[in-house]
Amino acid sequence: MISCGGQVLKQIILGTAGHIDHGKTSLIKALTGIDTDRLKEEKLRGITIELGFASLELPSGQRVGIVDVPGHEKFIRNMVAGATGIDIVAMVIAADEGVMPQTKEHLDICTLLDIRHGVIVLSKIDLVDDEWLELVMDDVRDFTKGTFLEGAPIIPVSSTTGVGLSDLIHSLERLCTTIPQRSSLGLFRLPVDRVFVMRGFGTVVTGSLVSGNIHVGETIMIYPEEIQAKVRGIQVHNQNVDMAVAGMRTAINLQGLEKSAIKRGDVVARPYTMRPSYMLDVSLTYLKGNDKPLKNRTRVRFHAGTNEILGLIILLDREELAPGEEGIAQIRLDAPTVAMKDDRFVIRSYSPIYTVGGGLIINPIPRKHKRFKDRMVADLRGLIKSDPEGIITYHTARSGLMGIGFNDLIIVTNMTETILDQHINRLLSRKVIIQVDSEDRMFIHSSAFNKLCEKVVSVLESYHQKNPLKGGMPKEELKSRLPALLESKLFNRAVLELTKKGEIIQEKDTIRLSGHTVALKANQIKIRQKIEQTYLQSGLQPPYFKDILESIGEDTNEAKEVLFHMLEEGLLIKVKENLFFHKDVLERLKNDLVDYLKRNGEINTQQFKEITHTSRKYTIPLIEYFDSTKVTIRIGDVRRLRS
Repeated sequence: MISCGGQVLKQIILGTAGHIDHGKTSLIKALTGIDTDRLKEEKLRGITIELGFASLELPSGQRVGIVDVPGHEKFIRNMVAGATGIDIVAMVIAADEGVMPQTKEHLDICTLLDIRHGVIVLSKIDLVDDEWLELVMDDVRDFTKGTFLEGAPIIPVSSTTGVGLSDLIHSLERLCTTIPQRSSLGLFRLPVDRVFVMRGFGTVVTGSLVSGNIHVGETIMIYPEEIQAKVRGIQVHNQNVDMAVAGMRTAINLQGLEKSAIKRGDVVARPYTMRPSYMLDVSLTYLKGNDKPLKNRTRVRFHAGTNEILGLIILLDREELAPGEEGIAQIRLDAPTVAMKDDRFVIRSYSPIYTVGGGLIINPIPRKHKRFKDRMVADLRGLIKSDPEGIITYHTARSGLMGIGFNDLIIVTNMTETILDQHINRLLSRKVIIQVDSEDRMFIHSSAFNKLCEKVVSVLESYHQKNPLKGGMPKEELKSRLPALLESKLFNRAVLELTKKGEIIQEKDTIRLSGHTVALKANQIKIRQKIEQTYLQSGLQPPYFKDILESIGEDTNEAKEVLFHMLEEGLLIKVKENLFFHKDVLERLKNDLVDYLKRNGEINTQQFKEITHTSRKYTIPLIEYFDSTKVTIRIGDVRRLRS
């Protein structure tokens, strides 16, 4: 913060507005001594083309950053870029001409951008007499009725003679006391309005710092391209500083970034705090001065921050918007942009180019909407004035099982981290939302989580009906039957919750409903007895299972189900494909093998074959089975007992 005599001063930006050749640039030069027309073409043509910048120190010590905007209709896009982030507008109206077309358009733009403080400067009063001046002042009062400039100070000024300049300065001094200080706690954002190279320093970007703060040495990111760079230096009012805060006209020297990598309209912010989007949900006001309705899918020029992008207006609840009406729309852009909830925007017609409307961004990272969905339109209207927890609840509910992260919640709520944390904690305590991932801070709505749990139970019920002899469903198979792209952490959270409630039981890698038990039918018990008897009698030389199926003469599919059940309960053990042994038979062989190894230390394949009294068809799979179950370990051509 900047202080004067121990008093903390506000960060305030003044922007000019008004018709071409009404004396905006001359006024700034008279106030500050700075000629903001820096381009050769501006000098030759005598008009402002690009944005100009200056600063003014008021008698109280309060310093005001100044943005001088062009008045010519061809350069309105530059005017809109310059109006971003200003606190006070100086509407300059030449006394010898009065209100002109760009006066009206500039006032519309300032209104759409929600600028709330201003002063009206009647310039060039040295060219008119007192009677004419009084008529112009009456005209200006009529012109500003019903706008934010109604009742604003009207200051007659001559930049040539200096008359009225002190009155203007005192008026600005009074206005500065009424403007609230911007918070430096929000997300750091600087819409870029100028890019240049300074010899010996490299690339420099300038802009009005609309929120947050930035320090020298920090890493930043250029959006929407998502290019990283480091802050080498910061200047405010041509003075080197270590930190800039919201409300300052700021120049940032970027290390390791070429001028060609950044342009006006880009936004400087911290890495991965913003999310580029081709769509925006908005509340759109169509200016009453338009002479025909705005139709759905009208192509427009979208202005937000310092950017201009072509796009389509999708009216979500009607086919057209009449002059003076407000509606809910989705703007679909030709190129991505970054924005936050409650950012203001302006739209201008595609051709011929003039300002037709603007409004408020409701959701800067929406999904594509279908039209004429009453509930969706009502929800978007509700977001405009909803309380913070209502906004968080809406977005977590809309995110479904994908969830929404903490960073995205900052973007869609436009809250500081501290305030957002407070509201999230209250919603968590009331179990309205659930935190799925504490590391990435992902949240879903409790209704979505409850539906997921219901789906898990439903899938298990279906599985048990189709596989009554299986003790449970493999965990990975269960996850694969749930919605695609489901995060593992969310799946595990649902399993844990259902386990706590006693609805499911997890045993190793299988999951079953707590009420599920395997119960064999009479004919299945008969099949089980036949299969078990066969494996007991055949000992270490059992037939392959396909041969057993033929010998017992039972339904093949049902016999297979019984076999799988016997494997699950551990009565039979699979040694290799289609080759099974009874557990008691393998247990006896294991005991004989262990006894042999304890006496002799090692055993080769031939010696093992003598113990089993079987052919290699069984000997090799059996000895490899004992290797795999860690009874033995192979060393060269012999096996030894594992310690």
